[in-house]
Amino acid sequence: MDRFGRYALVADDEPLIRMDVEAILTEAGFQVLTAAGADEALDILFSRGPEIELLFTDVQMPPGTMTGYDLARRCAGDMPQIAILVASGAQRPEPDTLPEGALFLDKPFSPDQVLRCLSQLLPNR
Repeated sequence: MDRFGRYALVADDEPLIRMDVEAILTEAGFQVLTAAGADEALDILFSRGPEIELLFTDVQMPPGTMTGYDLARRCAGDMPQIAILVASGAQRPEPDTLPEGALFLDKPFSPDQVLRCLSQLLPNR
């Protein structure tokens, strides 16, 4: 990876959703890394974190030791420079579930909804 690119990490256990989000983010100017679960995503974050601007994660990603909420909180604690967008069609966040500054998106979502969230999370980019 070059250090001048804009990188996003998409973590979702559903391959079609991962591909859809990858296409949306690619169109928005990101180079996209993907993970099929939270544990894999955490490995990518720790190895490539300084290059990543955005984490897009699903909430439920079996099997694994973490949910997307856990991943989001860990990312926010260890890499606060990364913007976080959490999505789910099954579970809305309880108060204080999302880290500060993270956004939640209901599934199913449209490309326009994702782009609106990006403009909120990354207003100067």
